[in-house]
Amino acid sequence: MSKAFLSIRDMCYIAIFTAAIVVLSQIRIPMPLGVPLTLQTFVIPLAGVVLGAKRGALSVCVYVLLGLLGLPVFSGGGAISGFGALFGVTGGFIFAFPLYAFAAGWGADHDNTVLLIIGLFSGMIVTYLLGMIQFSLVSGHGLRVARSVVVWPFLPTELLKLAGVWIVGPRIRRQVEGIGT
Repeated sequence: MSKAFLSIRDMCYIAIFTAAIVVLSQIRIPMPLGVPLTLQTFVIPLAGVVLGAKRGALSVCVYVLLGLLGLPVFSGGGAISGFGALFGVTGGFIFAFPLYAFAAGWGADHDNTVLLIIGLFSGMIVTYLLGMIQFSLVSGHGLRVARSVVVWPFLPTELLKLAGVWIVGPRIRRQVEGIGT
């Protein structure tokens, strides 16, 4: 008999993190030109660190799928959902979120502080790069304007979020791994 791809325990943790992403996506501070400051960029890499690369990315994929199906899970609730959200000014971020969780989880899976930091920063860079490119394409603004609107204003808080994930993520992961063993 082969082992299941995901255990019931795995599915529960994935669901918990998906729910956390949904809730923290709704806590938002509006910013100019439509890209809000949210707490989802705290919980997305946290999902990767706590659950590992594959399960963390899967929890974010479930979140994205729920939004694509039209559920009001993306920042802004029902105002931004369905496939249209992927083609709006924030769509690049949505595309990148599973990669962010995967990169953070990859770093955590190696149980090495340097690789964890590399994973967190590479996930953040890819997320902001894809977000900036899509913002530029959709809004018609150049990359310079996009960078000044969707990258620079968010970097200070993003770095604080990453520091928080770096501090609490491995601790939560050890607790989660200890449950049920």
